[in-house]
Amino acid sequence: MYAFFERLFNPLTPAAIERPPTMTRAFFIHFLAPIKGLLLITLAVSAVAAVAEIALYAFLGKLVDWLTVGSPETFLREHAWALAGMAFVAVVLRPIAVLASRGLINLSLIPGLTNRVRWLNHRYVLRQSLSYFNNDFAGRIAQKVLQTGHALREAVVNVIDGVWFLLIYLVGTLVLFAGIDWRLLLPVLAWVLSYAAVIYFMVPPVRRKSATLSETNSALTGRIVDSYTNIQSVKLFADTEREDSFVGEVVGRHTAALRHLMRSVIGMTVVLTLLNTALIVLVSGLSIALWMSSSISTGAIAISISLIIRLTQMSGWILRTVTNLFENIGTVQNGIETISQPYAVQDHPAARTLSVGAGEVRFEGIRFHYGKAEGVIEELSLTVKPGEKVGIVGRSGAGKSTLVNLLLRFYDLESGRILIDGQDIAEVSQHSLRAQIAMVTQDTALLHRSIRDNILYGRPEAGETAMREAAEMAEAAAFIPELEDFQGRQGFDAHVGERGVKLSGGQRQRIAIARVILKDAPILVLDEATSALDSEVEAAIQGQLKNLMTGKTVIAIAHRLSTIAALDRLVVMDKGHIVEQGNHAELLRLGGLYARLWERQSGGFLGIDEGRKAS
Repeated sequence: MYAFFERLFNPLTPAAIERPPTMTRAFFIHFLAPIKGLLLITLAVSAVAAVAEIALYAFLGKLVDWLTVGSPETFLREHAWALAGMAFVAVVLRPIAVLASRGLINLSLIPGLTNRVRWLNHRYVLRQSLSYFNNDFAGRIAQKVLQTGHALREAVVNVIDGVWFLLIYLVGTLVLFAGIDWRLLLPVLAWVLSYAAVIYFMVPPVRRKSATLSETNSALTGRIVDSYTNIQSVKLFADTEREDSFVGEVVGRHTAALRHLMRSVIGMTVVLTLLNTALIVLVSGLSIALWMSSSISTGAIAISISLIIRLTQMSGWILRTVTNLFENIGTVQNGIETISQPYAVQDHPAARTLSVGAGEVRFEGIRFHYGKAEGVIEELSLTVKPGEKVGIVGRSGAGKSTLVNLLLRFYDLESGRILIDGQDIAEVSQHSLRAQIAMVTQDTALLHRSIRDNILYGRPEAGETAMREAAEMAEAAAFIPELEDFQGRQGFDAHVGERGVKLSGGQRQRIAIARVILKDAPILVLDEATSALDSEVEAAIQGQLKNLMTGKTVIAIAHRLSTIAALDRLVVMDKGHIVEQGNHAELLRLGGLYARLWERQSGGFLGIDEGRKAS
């Protein structure tokens, strides 16, 4: 039976990756429209359960009247069919309807809808631009994705379990009271109007305060995750007290926001308690007065008082449900602001797949400034010939890494264009572009998965043999067998910790190089690729990188000029411009910026002897 309900909603059903709407109503429709059939069935089954419960109260009144005026000798003969009918409602119909509604809500909607919303939002957010993630806390973004899925599901369940159930109950109560005596409708209608006024005037402020609470909750999560992510820096600088204050400030704001919300909730509770008390007193007094005037029967008093007591018992739960509904809507609205942002970098509607043959890279009059007043890169033009090995050097902030980020289209150019084999990268898909470029960065962050998974990330379809060969070429095979994680997994199965923290910097770099070796892309970008390695390992890796660069177009960035001095050409950047070009010997003879940078550095590794001989 469980499996039947669970199969009704698969959260991983394939769907196109779409930007979620920015308006709350459209956001809900976007995720609920595909399951409207399931929602309608759930509403229908819940309605049957509510009507069956009201029918039992109606039968209770009839039963009291039968017992009051009837004879025990003829009771069963006169009312056997009615008793059988109500027995069916009480023993069969109502339990089946209640259990079916619980199955639909608890086994289909709650797990399915929650994770469907999270899954689709995660897929969209994952494809956001690099600047999107650089401008926010990773923990805060994750919190928004997770809590929005939960809040949307809770809002739907609140409507089905609370608002819908109350609506059915109110209509049923009014119908029964109208059949007993129209005067009994008056206090109930007055209570309904007062209850609606409470919802209209007192619940919206709760929604606004809930949105504030949601934002502070996300900020709190973001700050805590930021502290944990950078725990090494916290320990190195003995700054635990500063982190206490950093997080404590948001804890204070969160506490104040929660108290502000709870004041409103208590205020609603006080008003509702007064309304419920008035309803019980008025209906009870009016019922007794009508009975005393022989206008209604004893059974009618039983129906009216029992229904009102049930209604008032439900009202507190319903108000909490409605409050939660608005709170969850506020949480969803807060999440929309983060999740539904448009992509800063988007594929062209008619984007083609990049095809790389020779591997020529050409920058034509490009300009980019990260939104600053002055450009980081200004009218830069550069051609890297097929198979050419070009080193990019310059002071910090000269625009070297920005140039690479633009090549990978992490950002869109403000003007100019970048061509690979004559194809404008703005007109090809981002996926196909990055598939043709392999990159090793200075700050290598690995996935918190196994060594095997991290290397195979370069080419998931590669087999075990190719993966191990890449590890050998990257000089990583020597240390991998010695690895063991806290769960006892060893070697290639060992997990590396968040961002690879369980490995040394050099070990992380070698795993990253193995991943690039396995990818075997025609264009290779090295951004301080060996900066985390000691001299002995770097010398070994340089030999492997030299083999890796064979037949590829290479763009290498390095502060240690010794590591790139033997490349075909060196391009010197300063303040977003190319100020010098040539090989190592030519640039030394020129006596410009490169020569001054070289003088400040000691000799090094790959290619230095060749560079000195050439000079």
